[in-house]
Amino acid sequence: MSQIATEPTNPSTENSIRYPGWGVCVAAFVGVMVSFAAIMPYTFSLFIEPLAKAFGWHREAISSAFGIAAITVSVFSPGIGMLLDRYPPRRIILPSILIFASAYASLSLLTPNIARFYLTYFVLGVVGNGTAQLAYTRAVLTWFQKHRGIALALVLTGSGTGSIVIPLLTQAVIQHYDWRKGYLALGCVALLGIPLTALLVRNRPVPVSQVDHHFQSGVSIGSALRSSIFWIFAVIIMLEAFGSNGLISHLAALLAERGISAQSAAMALSVMGATGILGRLTTGLLLDRYFAPYIAALMLGVSGLGILMLTNASTALVALTGTALMGYGLGSEADVVPYLIARYFGRKHFAALYGLTWTAYAVGGATGPIVVGHFYDQAGNYQPRMITALAFTCVVGAALSLLLPRYPAESSAVTQDITASTRLLTES
Repeated sequence: MSQIATEPTNPSTENSIRYPGWGVCVAAFVGVMVSFAAIMPYTFSLFIEPLAKAFGWHREAISSAFGIAAITVSVFSPGIGMLLDRYPPRRIILPSILIFASAYASLSLLTPNIARFYLTYFVLGVVGNGTAQLAYTRAVLTWFQKHRGIALALVLTGSGTGSIVIPLLTQAVIQHYDWRKGYLALGCVALLGIPLTALLVRNRPVPVSQVDHHFQSGVSIGSALRSSIFWIFAVIIMLEAFGSNGLISHLAALLAERGISAQSAAMALSVMGATGILGRLTTGLLLDRYFAPYIAALMLGVSGLGILMLTNASTALVALTGTALMGYGLGSEADVVPYLIARYFGRKHFAALYGLTWTAYAVGGATGPIVVGHFYDQAGNYQPRMITALAFTCVVGAALSLLLPRYPAESSAVTQDITASTRLLTES
């Protein structure tokens, strides 16, 4: 009885603000805030017009760089996940940040040779998920059981926070200086993830007696891939990525075509990030209370409604409302996927399985921007029916979420008390 009564103030429990896992969450929040997830999707469209004017590149050609990065992420994410399951996270994250930041800064030296542009986005895709939530959530999940949903939500609001600030900063630099300085600024921003990651991000140490049980609980990768549950995940993620990335990568240009100023377009991207934070926090709280597939279906429906509002957006108010709804709904996707992987398949191969879902995400994320760019080049404008089709992908994903079964019972190994391992940390 006394143990229960003192739990909220015991630093060895998740309920205590002094619990070391919350420090890991803070560091992960900052890292994700300036990662591939926050920078690449939310700033890409700001450079479409400047690059087209500077070099005469077609929008489909420019959009192909987004697709290259997304495809490369799909190829390398499973490998990054396997490395994260085997080695301490800082060994993967810190080199990835350095390469990512250097690659972005190098875009300030672009020439009319578009192959150089494509090569740089290939490099960004190789290391992208080594800087983003895939890398950080693996560490965070080792620290939490009771508050797993809200811990993931707090970490993943980092990308939402970054997507509020970074597009506005980038647009301001482009406007007051030029697009080259914009890329250089992004390279500098990416380096901000290094200090706290180096200081705090680590997996929770486990007593030797628990190593073979606590973290080794879960199905094999082969068993997961033979499960229909995994493939439902994959299709949902692919559809959502196709619709959301197809729109986000062209959002600034689309709104400009509708007569909305560049400043308002950048503000719309930031609003999307702000509501994404609310969506993630809401989702995190709901995941600890309700059946996650129902939450996913609800949020994807909200995203589809937001995209639908942008089909004929002609005022800043409509654009901001549509992007707000879209951001709120899409904020849930990053929370729900890792949560469901842990619930259905355990944590033994969590990072590798999470990396494999990024393959599905990247297939949709790569093809969406290219398809939208192709139809723009064919029609000469962003047609409303094309935007409606993007909204429909979210609706189909919501319907598929309802096909997921109830969670399997988690083993006692997964739900062991964390006090002993935390004591090991504080004594070491």
